[in-house]
Amino acid sequence: MKVTGADIYLCEITGRRPVIVEVMTDEGLAGLGEAGISYGAGATAAAGMVKDLAEKYLLGADPFRIEDLWRRMYDHSFWAKGGGPIVFAGISAIEQALWDIKGKALGVPVWELLGGKCRDEARVYANGWSFHCHEPAEFAREAEKVVADGHTALKLYPLATRVKATPDSGIRHIDRREVDKAAEDLCIARVAAVRDAVGDDVEIMLDFSATTTPETIIRIARRLEQFRMAFIEEPVDPFDDDALKMVRDSVNIPIAVGERLYTLAGFRRVLELHAADILQPDIGYVGGIMEAKSIAAAARAYSMKVQPHLICASPISTAVALQFDACITNFYMHEHYYRDPRHHELVTHAPDLELTGGMLPIPTAPGIGVELAREKVRPFLWTECRP
Repeated sequence: MKVTGADIYLCEITGRRPVIVEVMTDEGLAGLGEAGISYGAGATAAAGMVKDLAEKYLLGADPFRIEDLWRRMYDHSFWAKGGGPIVFAGISAIEQALWDIKGKALGVPVWELLGGKCRDEARVYANGWSFHCHEPAEFAREAEKVVADGHTALKLYPLATRVKATPDSGIRHIDRREVDKAAEDLCIARVAAVRDAVGDDVEIMLDFSATTTPETIIRIARRLEQFRMAFIEEPVDPFDDDALKMVRDSVNIPIAVGERLYTLAGFRRVLELHAADILQPDIGYVGGIMEAKSIAAAARAYSMKVQPHLICASPISTAVALQFDACITNFYMHEHYYRDPRHHELVTHAPDLELTGGMLPIPTAPGIGVELAREKVRPFLWTECRP
């Protein structure tokens, strides 16, 4: 079997830009992957990186040689060594597509190729539900709706501000690490309102998106301890592992980190310092499925839990993450994103739609378990890679 081409889609849906690759073979099988740069700036660059890597290393290759192809991209693209989100987003998308092809060729889900299932369903927590909220009462009202949907855990961004007061609004994080008393008090009031609304049995996570200084987040976190948080995510800049360790040692709330770390090497010092409790590799730019599984194995040696950070884009990312959820023993929770329904339409059947009682079933179809909805994705075709 040989790779004969790759189609790259750059989708535009409600402020998100999913970057999807479909890798084709001479035996009629095709595999899907997604580059995790759908929000913020960089989707066009990620699509270009997928194109460059596919043309240089993938065309004509044996798609079963996943580890060998990953190493070629790492060793010979030059920028992967020490590289960041764009180069590893490209590698990740291609690697996912190769696993999808291999699973389809062998007639098994990807998780079967990675050691088999450890669970039949994955518990989820809700994210993306609060972006149009500002006042504590709005957070409380929307949190109640999330629980009514069956969720037993949810995440919010207590320091962020909404861009506009509509259901499809985004959020803006704080500037220059400046958190005045009014912003801090509003943060506490929002969390208090959510806890009061959902009760004691629902787990609450807080994402600070690496916007604060260590002393600021320590002060805020100590005020939040009374509300029994499941974790606080990205409390400090991901470049500063020592600051992360300082926070972990200073507050009685578990620390989650990993959204902006790349490859197992990027997680190494966090592991060595025991600077976090929960690792969150994003399969869309950490290096792919196998690299995420290697991080999970390392985390197990340091008694850490793992949950995939979910790129807030297409259902392909959900399908890939569920393969990972299925086959690691130290799994914590799966991030379920409240997407614009048009994202679900990019595939024939979005796994997100299977949510029941705060749980998602592990797919059993070959490969990653989803296929493109051709009519829906055709307008988003960005480029075709051919020999």
